[in-house]
Amino acid sequence: MKILRTTSLAASLTLMLGGCMVGPDYHRPQVPMPTQYKELPGWTAASPQADNTPKGDWWTAFNDPLLNQLEPMVSVSNQSVLQAYANYKQALAEVEVARASLFPTLGITGSANKQRSASGNLSTSSLSTSSRPAISTSGSLEGSASWAPDLWGKARRTIEENKATAQASQATLANATLTEQIALADAVTELRISDADIDLLQKTVDAYTESLRVVENQGKAGTAAPSDVITARTQLDTAKSSLIQAGIARAQYAHAIAVLVGKNPEDLDIPHSTSVPALPAVPGGVPSTLLERRPDIAVAERDMAAQNAAVGVAIAAYYPDLTLSGADGFSQSPLAGLLHIANHVWSLGADVDETVLDFGARRGQVASAKAAYEAAVANYRGTVLTALEDVENDLSNLRILGQQADVQNAAVSDATQGARIALNEYQAGTVDYTTAATAQATQLSAQQTALSITEQRLLDTVSLIGDLGGGWSADQLDASRKSNTKR
Repeated sequence: MKILRTTSLAASLTLMLGGCMVGPDYHRPQVPMPTQYKELPGWTAASPQADNTPKGDWWTAFNDPLLNQLEPMVSVSNQSVLQAYANYKQALAEVEVARASLFPTLGITGSANKQRSASGNLSTSSLSTSSRPAISTSGSLEGSASWAPDLWGKARRTIEENKATAQASQATLANATLTEQIALADAVTELRISDADIDLLQKTVDAYTESLRVVENQGKAGTAAPSDVITARTQLDTAKSSLIQAGIARAQYAHAIAVLVGKNPEDLDIPHSTSVPALPAVPGGVPSTLLERRPDIAVAERDMAAQNAAVGVAIAAYYPDLTLSGADGFSQSPLAGLLHIANHVWSLGADVDETVLDFGARRGQVASAKAAYEAAVANYRGTVLTALEDVENDLSNLRILGQQADVQNAAVSDATQGARIALNEYQAGTVDYTTAATAQATQLSAQQTALSITEQRLLDTVSLIGDLGGGWSADQLDASRKSNTKR
């Protein structure tokens, strides 16, 4: 039938016209990248092939069973991740909608009608009117096709725009997943530190209980003043109060962990742990790898590509639209014999639509699209700069905290020794209990400070892994990106 010939013609014209696309082709703008990070003294310029930054299940480097158990649940149960996944599926559907515009629209219609009519004949002999009803049937069966050839590349630019938007949504999904994974690692770290703080306070309560026993015995023997007993009891009660208060933070971190893995807080029971996560060494890698490893940078880059394609869509509005249409089928009245060759009907047509005068509307749309692209470029470059800043901050924090940890560990050792000596001197009667109590408080403070430094080092390590992109790579984006991106 002629419909098939029309469809073949449409496909042929699509191929012939495939190279005509108005608007700029996409080239990713260059961004100046340093050869190494400023906060890594002694490092020499590396190469991308030597990149050994975290990949895959990066959380296993912390050697924490709870983290290893829960992290895989984020990508399948976290509600923020599921929302980003739904947005990604919607973006993919929009690509299919745009791609469909390259092809003809085919349709088929059929109809059948039966009609009853009346005709009157006047009898001259009787002067009466007689009506004879007549019934007629008619029908049609017709196939139609219409096609708007993409003469200027408007449809293809739209596909390009939607595809880049879908890839941005895919990177947004990866970024949401990484963000929630980092939040989970932070919450688990905070929970473990809370457990360690509880253990420290429990040991302190035990030590203060023993001190109170010594002071009370000396008070009974008349070798200690009543004020010493009150001071020791006050010190013990204060430590017990701090121990109870520590449970508040632990409960909140446990609740946060449950929500991050998509559970109700009451459905997840996390037992107390006596160990903290290991502190892994995370190589910073080459700064230029951030362009391919951070999903937020990929989002900004794909948004930029989408805005570039939108410029081509706006420019295509300057050119006329051509629509080809055709129909082929049968029509007959009466219905009998509808498919007979004598009842064959067909039609071909072409419509051209061109705006002659719009008082600057198209010019404004092109200017708007170009400005949106320039904004996307600025956002991309700003995102890259922020990424560099994030990594530099993480590296400087870890370097400085490492130095602080060494000094603080020495302070803990000195404070522990000082508390032991002061308590021995008190028992020997050479100092009052206030001196011993002050030394013990200093020891607890030094130990808690050391624990806080360990906590911050762990959190900054998690942050560094996240700022380096976690285990993600831009290679995970739709492979079609490579065919649509010129660098």
